[in-house]
Amino acid sequence: MATTDSRPAGNTSRRHTALWIALAIFGALIIAAAIFIGPFCLTSSARDVVIRIPKAATPTTLRDSLGKYFDSAYADRTLKAFNALGRTPAQRFGAYEIPEGSSPVEAARILSRGAQTPVRFTINGVRLLDSFLPLVAAKFNFSASELAEAVGDPELLSQYGLTPEQAPDLFLNDTYFLYWTVTPRQLIEKLGDNYRRLWNAENRAKADSLGLTPAEIMTIASIVDEETQVASEKGRIGRLYINRLHKGMRLQADPTVKYALKDFSIRRITGQHLSAPGPYNTYRVDGLPPGPIRTTSAATVQAILDSAPSDDIYMCAKEDFSGSHNFTSDYQQHLENARRYQKALDERNITSQPSSTPDSIPAN
Repeated sequence: MATTDSRPAGNTSRRHTALWIALAIFGALIIAAAIFIGPFCLTSSARDVVIRIPKAATPTTLRDSLGKYFDSAYADRTLKAFNALGRTPAQRFGAYEIPEGSSPVEAARILSRGAQTPVRFTINGVRLLDSFLPLVAAKFNFSASELAEAVGDPELLSQYGLTPEQAPDLFLNDTYFLYWTVTPRQLIEKLGDNYRRLWNAENRAKADSLGLTPAEIMTIASIVDEETQVASEKGRIGRLYINRLHKGMRLQADPTVKYALKDFSIRRITGQHLSAPGPYNTYRVDGLPPGPIRTTSAATVQAILDSAPSDDIYMCAKEDFSGSHNFTSDYQQHLENARRYQKALDERNITSQPSSTPDSIPAN
């Protein structure tokens, strides 16, 4: 016997209508959410950017910082997302890298976490510290004058056994990572940690066995670094200068003349340069200069400390311009070496070329 559906057709129709209405509302909500949320999640930064949030920053300050690197829409969205995470700009004093491709939501998360991005800076053969300090300060949240004050603080330097003239000793050639929020004193202490690692008990004992202080070895190393780029010769040149000191001879190091004149473009030292005034010209003064003539490296210092004893007193650049030197303890042999080198200079028409060009400090 056949059966028939006893449910009224109207009820089914109403249920279908309600379902379509619900689906339409749900779809509209999805579209609305996509329209509202999409720009927060789908737009992205075009490049890596470091955002610096100063002390006591306000939302306007953060908005302005973002606006320096991103368009106004991206900046506004990032600020809204940051506020939604319950943070305030003043709580996030620091510097934060927003990588390329970050959405406003991702950028806000980076800023709200408070995990700063370290600032990287490199020291490599800096001759004039006064010219270098503004370049360092530009990377941090302090002024060049504040950094200079810390570098010249006798009390702070005394902790490392240094005088203000020897302050460049702390600036060992290396790459350092610090937060943008560090103080000048904290930066000096970071450099000082590296200096203390170099001058451990073993190396201090080696310096003492040579009759010199760590600071004196540092000054010799700075001259050696200016004399040659040939790593294998650095220890030998350092030992030569130590030999001259022990014999009571003047160092007569050409790089100290350039430093005294503050002209590092001179290619050939002549008699007129040797009269350069000041305590750094080792042709005119006995002993070591008051401090280093450039920043040096741990490798150069170690090469000097570990150098083999020698009778070397004289050296002259080789006439092949390889950067290497002829060494001797005999003055007549030294004169012969010097004549060959002078002849090579004349043949290449290399003369003294004084210049007013300032010292070139690497902007790292």
